[in-house]
Amino acid sequence: MKAMVLAAGKGSRLAPLTNKTPKPLLPVRGRPLIFRLLDQLEQAGVNEVIVNIHHLGEQIEHALTRYKSVRLSVRFSRENELLETGGGIKKALPLLQQPMFWLCNGDIFSDFDFSHLPTTLKHGDLAHLVLVPKPSSRDTGDFTFAEGRIAARGGDYVYAGIGLIHRDLFNDSPSGPFSVRDLFFDAVAQNKVGAQVYTGQWTDIGTPDDYQSIKGVNFFS
Repeated sequence: MKAMVLAAGKGSRLAPLTNKTPKPLLPVRGRPLIFRLLDQLEQAGVNEVIVNIHHLGEQIEHALTRYKSVRLSVRFSRENELLETGGGIKKALPLLQQPMFWLCNGDIFSDFDFSHLPTTLKHGDLAHLVLVPKPSSRDTGDFTFAEGRIAARGGDYVYAGIGLIHRDLFNDSPSGPFSVRDLFFDAVAQNKVGAQVYTGQWTDIGTPDDYQSIKGVNFFS
């Protein structure tokens, strides 16, 4: 199984922490956040990860070349301009090669077990997304969930930054920077997105308060 980790963003809302350190390398209990994510992916059977990089990308590349793993190969998709989530994935498709791959944001902190994420999609589907209950800080959610499917936009759940993606999701997608969420919304409108809900530990590290909230969490050794 291959996976892609999105790690190119500037993390502007976390400034000044991210002025000199890219968000995926911020330490949690003494280890860079992205190291913990790679551990989780490896434990679930991933053998190759593509990481896109832009902001302070040389730091991420240097750190991950020192990441020690018996089975996990790490390759990089370098972006001269920031391509956002959709453009970044589209650029990396030649490296991913296979029809389906796992996708994960590089700035989430969670005890999600990736072995519970499907490795195949239902016939005709373009994605399977992990959803979490809408945080109290959000006025509205991303999606409505029903019977293993995303039924519509809006509702009580938000995209957790984890999913199984088919490369055909990017057919006819624009060139240059764009958000993968736009493709998700289009696929939802065609009833081509499955989903599962996760209610365990999950934090999207977007602000200094988010970061401070996870520094004392101890479910990782």
